Amino acid sequence: MKTIQIFLVFTVTLLFSITVSAQYGNNGYGNNGYGNNNGYGRNQMSQMGQNREPDKPKEIPVEVTVAKIMEKLKTELVLDQLQEIAISNVLKESIRSQGILIKAETSQEQKIEEVKALSEVTDRKVNEFLNEDQKAKYKALNEQSNNSKKSRRKR
Repeated sequence: MKTIQIFLVFTVTLLFSITVSAQYGNNGYGNNGYGNNNGYGRNQMSQMGQNREPDKPKEIPVEVTVAKIMEKLKTELVLDQLQEIAISNVLKESIRSQGILIKAETSQEQKIEEVKALSEVTDRKVNEFLNEDQKAKYKALNEQSNNSKKSRRKR
């Protein structure tokens, strides 16, 4: 009689242990503490946190921005290759500096003043590579773009 009781207790214990290990996977606690990646472990919790965070907008590379600007300048000002290279380098440097200024922990007014100063310096550097006719066209393009920005702000 005692052997039957021991056999029953052993069988019940074995059945419970199989059930418990099946819930946790991998005959134990798995890769990360509790179960596999789909279980109750840290991976599921971190995935939940990642899904709730809004995605940051992707920054447009400086080279892409400069390429768009240079396409317009190239056709309007009729630039030669040396002028294109020199002006594109000036614009790349300016846009990178502008990104740094905008991300800085300063007041909005100070940022505006610094960006205006950077814009003036950039215009002076670009003008160094242009002839007189190109300078006049470049100035007209800048005024035209400034006027279109002002009309957008008024709306």
